[in-house]
Amino acid sequence: MFSSWGHETTASCSREKLEAVLEELAYGENYGDILRAKGMLSGETSGEWYYFDLVPEEYEIRTGAPDYTGKICVIGSGLKTEKLEQAFGAVLE
Repeated sequence: MFSSWGHETTASCSREKLEAVLEELAYGENYGDILRAKGMLSGETSGEWYYFDLVPEEYEIRTGAPDYTGKICVIGSGLKTEKLEQAFGAVLE
């Protein structure tokens, strides 16, 4: 059975930290069986936003227009939500 985990935030992130988490989600097994993840987060530079899409063994980060709040959504089975919260919490410090 599939489940989802989501998070909204106004915090900003660095591209490097976001890329590190997405790399682990796409290729690792520490967060459960991830089938899809997507979202948008404010970058470190004012007005810069990172939009990301992820499927197993593949992800993309691109820049886009600013939005009001950042959003993250992860879909999969056996999701380890506490670990997801910790990983994205570290990205958004």
